[in-house]
Amino acid sequence: MNKETLLFKKLCRKAGRTSIRHQLLEENDRVLVGLSGGKDSLALLEILKERQKSLPFSFDIHAVHIRVIDSGYLVNEEYIRSFCSSLNIPLEIEEVEAGINKSEKKGPCFVCSWHRRKRMFDLTSKLNCNKLCFGHHREDALETLFINMLYHGSVSSLPYKLKMFDGRICLIRPLLDINEDEIADYAKIRDYKLPEKKCAFEDDSKRKYVRERIEEFNKHYPKSKINIFKAMGNIYHEYLPSKISTPTG
Repeated sequence: MNKETLLFKKLCRKAGRTSIRHQLLEENDRVLVGLSGGKDSLALLEILKERQKSLPFSFDIHAVHIRVIDSGYLVNEEYIRSFCSSLNIPLEIEEVEAGINKSEKKGPCFVCSWHRRKRMFDLTSKLNCNKLCFGHHREDALETLFINMLYHGSVSSLPYKLKMFDGRICLIRPLLDINEDEIADYAKIRDYKLPEKKCAFEDDSKRKYVRERIEEFNKHYPKSKINIFKAMGNIYHEYLPSKISTPTG
């Protein structure tokens, strides 16, 4: 068995355990996958296709790529069309203008993400999908936790599943127990054609800042990532201040 097969089986095994533990995939689901064109979403599609073959019930998979014309982000659309076709997964490509440079109160990442998700929510209705699936991994959850603590004063992150719009849609994240470097290793072997042009705001974001801090923690203590991730499900409320008042100075 070659390295590519071994890595893929490992990713499928981890995503499978997560899906079963949190009941992310169920019979007759219609799953819409957000396909950015990056390594995480490409690997996610392959894993979901494998789950579709191996699970004892049926579910449908659709993919959508949202082209944000004012973000500077550019993928090889011919490649992602071919990629989806090879998996026999229908692909929709939608276009939005987020008005990134017009927003004064919200950062560009927030504005871009809001418009992309709004279009995906709309598409779930059009395609009659009840699940919206993202390729977020463990580091994404850690970064979101730190962003929310530092900039918003809340302890919150990315849940495995989240029901929205009175239960009409359920957001799911099957890769949340997988480390980014595992996906990166697989993507390198698979030789994915990754985005041709990265987001213009990628190097000037809150996420980049917290990512660097998390990596500093990990250099000093290699178990820090997994321990911080575990901490989100191991909260001792009685040892935390509750209903704390906002400091005045």
